[in-house]
Amino acid sequence: MRITSLLKIRLLAPLALALAVLAGPDSGRADPVVVELFTSQGCSSCPPADQLLRKLAKRDDVIPLALHVDYWDYIGWKDTFGQRKFTARQKGYARAAGKRMVYTPQMVIDGKDHVEGTRPGKLLHLIRRHKAEADSDIDLSVRRTGDRIRIDAKAAKRYEVPLWVQVVRVKPEATVEIRRGENAGKKITYSNIVTDWRRLDPWDTRAPLAIEAEAGGDEDVVVIIQRPEFGPILAAAKASE
Repeated sequence: MRITSLLKIRLLAPLALALAVLAGPDSGRADPVVVELFTSQGCSSCPPADQLLRKLAKRDDVIPLALHVDYWDYIGWKDTFGQRKFTARQKGYARAAGKRMVYTPQMVIDGKDHVEGTRPGKLLHLIRRHKAEADSDIDLSVRRTGDRIRIDAKAAKRYEVPLWVQVVRVKPEATVEIRRGENAGKKITYSNIVTDWRRLDPWDTRAPLAIEAEAGGDEDVVVIIQRPEFGPILAAAKASE
């Protein structure tokens, strides 16, 4: 019994350390790192990844986003946040990476690096690596006034292709009691739940971007500028009042 207990401590210690570090910011570039978690209420492997995202939600230097997919709904529980468009986004990343399959839980960091959502050490390493990169050559600001947001962006160079400008609506937190499926009987609290992902007109970067968009309701708003066809995320900002 003593040996078993020691083994458990040794196995849990790295996870506990990673969770603690994930909750604190790293020094580095000013732009936040975007972490997209593809998850599902019907996936038994997802709750630890959902917990990791809750830790990330406490950081100011990371924009964590939970995108609930719908391809696990068939096993008995329909994800209350799941949307087909989020499944399509994950498949888009898979195509861009030359992968034929998708899975949960998966995290995509800044649109570039993919990692299993249950590997906090690897996730921490990738966040630190992205934080160590130079600041983006796109200066982005998003201001919210009532039911509208104002998006302003400048590019230090002209890109050879128009960039995707995306408006993301985010529910800060919700607790769900799951009654069927692999997680039946569990009550799970989710953070930074994406409820909508909308692409605006592309920006060709020849001139500064200055546009307005609708943003009614109480949910948070994030704007993401990304290379087309699920390329790297170049800039991201949460709307300020």
